[in-house]
This record gives sequence, structure tokens and C-alpha cells, in this order.
Amino acid sequence: MWDFETEPDYQEKLDWVDAFVREEIEPLDLVLGDPYDKSDETARRLVRPLQQQVRDQGLWAAHLRPELGGQGYGQVRLALLNELLGRSRWAPTVFGCQAPDSGNAEILAHFGTDGQKQRYLQPLLDGEISSCYSMTEPQAGADPTLFTTRAVADGDDWVIEGEKWFSSNARHASFLIVMAVTDPDAAPHDRMSMFIVPRETPGLTIVRDAGVGTESPEHSSHAYLRYDGVRVPGDHLLGERGRAFAIAQTRLGGGRIHHGMRTIAQMRRAFDLMLERAVSRSTRTGRLADMQSTQDKVAESWIDLEQFRLLLLRTAWLIDRHQDYRSVRRDIAAVKVVMPRVYHDVVQRAMQLHGALGISNEMPFSAMMVDAQVMAIADGPTEVHRQPLARQLLREAEPGEPLFGSGHLPSRADAARAHVAARLEHLVANA
Repeated sequence: MWDFETEPDYQEKLDWVDAFVREEIEPLDLVLGDPYDKSDETARRLVRPLQQQVRDQGLWAAHLRPELGGQGYGQVRLALLNELLGRSRWAPTVFGCQAPDSGNAEILAHFGTDGQKQRYLQPLLDGEISSCYSMTEPQAGADPTLFTTRAVADGDDWVIEGEKWFSSNARHASFLIVMAVTDPDAAPHDRMSMFIVPRETPGLTIVRDAGVGTESPEHSSHAYLRYDGVRVPGDHLLGERGRAFAIAQTRLGGGRIHHGMRTIAQMRRAFDLMLERAVSRSTRTGRLADMQSTQDKVAESWIDLEQFRLLLLRTAWLIDRHQDYRSVRRDIAAVKVVMPRVYHDVVQRAMQLHGALGISNEMPFSAMMVDAQVMAIADGPTEVHRQPLARQLLREAEPGEPLFGSGHLPSRADAARAHVAARLEHLVANA
């Protein structure tokens, strides 16, 4: 059965989250620094009581299974929750679901040994440490078949050599999950393995931290890393050897959906500011709200936002139904492709309506525009998802008559006349 309503009990929790984020967490965005910096004791003293309130509500790390302290919520419930959390950069930390820690926790929960879970997963779940996912490389981007970072067995250890690019949050991470080639002669998707690398391991160097957009150096957190003879024990292999690609897909499938969930919150924020501006600001000829160009912006933005939200919720519903990201990869790809375009368009219209104020650093739109472009790159560029989506649809298409195809009206009319004549002949014969 298809239903567009939320269960009353869960809606009560969402109502609590809505008020809690607005009243207690959003103010933190304006006064606190980086949510991943666990050395900031002032922030920790402010955030810990809030995290306890979330735990008391049974909403801490809601994406994880109950045995790991979560609720095991399906993707639809997570979508509705993240739609609220996406309003604030501190909210995911307060709710124990911040990326990349949430994805790393899922990997450790599914594939980690008991020792790995005790040393790395539990402190991560408790919000005591931060982590990093170190996958992409300067020469290869997000295409794992082009990775060159190697991990070679040496006795009971592994030695990692190579470079990684845009390893987000490395500067604050206590450990990194690294993808490296261990079997170069295997099939492309069976060449790599995953390793846990403690941040203090000798040979691991941050060459520099890149910022997004106009971020200042002190706020840049996307590391260019060098692994120079980085030695880790054999028990720091995460999952089976050669299975890194499959493990990564488990992580990235949910991550792409969660990005979309939180993006909806930012789009809605921009849209609400657009409406506020339209009914507040007047020119010589009247309110902005009374101008056709403004009404066009409002209508198009609402349609774009609602269409994307329905696509995302439907995809979340399909994931819950099939419990298999691969069977829903077409829909996930569609979400990934649409998300940055809709995000950009809604924000650009809101920015334009605010004039010079809109492009200033006194409003959030410039940062949102950069974030929209980030969404076009994060977890694989848009092109990487558009082409497989098209290929899958084309594989499923049935060929038609080669000259004119199934939509050719004269051919259809001939077939229809023959069909009707046959029916008339049958009716006459049986009269």
C-alpha cells in the first residue's frame, strides 16, 4: 500500500526534532567552530547535554542497528529525520549521524572484527572521536579502477604507499579508512582492500588541506594525503582482502541518499527566504510578490523542490522494500543527478531576489551555491551516475520495427483496422 502520511508516533518525534533543531542547535552554527574538532572543550560541554537529550528521545545514531545503539530505521524514516537535521551543520553531530563518521561506522559494524569494533567503532558511536574516509586519488578522482595507492604484505603487517586526494576531515580524525590496491593482477573491482590507519601512524602526512569555494586555510578540511611507507598491523585489514569495492558500495549507496535528504532542508531554507523577501520588499511599482517574474521564480522553485522530494522519498521506500542498494541503483543515480541541479536553481532564484544582499556574505546563498556544486561532485560526479542510468534504461528497452518504430501512426492505423475487421467478422459469424 502506498501512503503519503507519517505514522503518528513517529510524527511526534519529528515534531520534537523540528523544535529542538530550531531552538537549541541552529544557534550553535553561528557561534561554534568545526563540529569534527573534538579538542574544542567549550563545544563539547555545550553539545554533550544536547546529545543526551537526543539519546533520551531514542534518536541517537538512528541509522544503526539496535545492537549498536541505534534504532535501525529504514530509509524513509531517515529521510524524514534528515530533512530536519539538514538545516544545521551541527545537527548531525548532535544526533550521532554526521558524515563521514556515519558511513565509516556502518562499514565497521558490518565488516569489522570484534577488536576493530572495540577500538574504533565504539568511540565513534559515543561521539568521542572523528574519522576520515580516504578513497579518491589525484590522478583518478573517484574511479577506483585507476587507483595506484598500494598496500603490500610485509610479514604480519601491511605497508601502504601512495597519495589520496580530498580525504575529508583528516585533520581532525583519530583514524582513517583507506582503500588501496592489494591485488593488481585481479579483475578491476577485485584489486583493492580496505585498511584502518590510525592518524598518528608514521609516514602519514597531510600535504595540505584544500578548502571548498572561498574557505580560508584554517577552515579547509579536505586533505591531500601522502602515505609513505605507512605500516599497519595485519589485523587492521577491514573486511576481506580484495573486497573494498563491494564494501564501498554498501557505504556509498546510503550516503548518496542521505546527502539528498539533508539537501532538501537547505533548499527549503532558501525557498522560505525567497518567500519572505517577496512579501517584505517593495519597489516603485509595488511588492516583489506582485511581479510576474517573482511569481515565476516561486512557482518553479516549489515545483522543483516537491518533485525532488518525492523522487527521494520514493527511492528511500524502494530501498526499504528491497533491502538491496544494487536493485535500486537506477533510482539512487537519478537522485544523485537531479539533486545538484535543483539545489542550484532554487538557491540562485532566492539569491537573485535578494539583490546585492543575496550575493553578500551576510546571507547564506553563496555558500549554498558552492554546496550545490559540491553535491555534483561528492560520492561520484554527476556524469558518472547519468551514464549508467541511461545505459540501464536502454538495456531494458525493447527494439521496435527498424524503419518507423512502434509510434508510427499509419502503421498503427493499419493494425487497428485489421484488428477491428477481425472483431467484426467474429461478431457476424456468431450473430
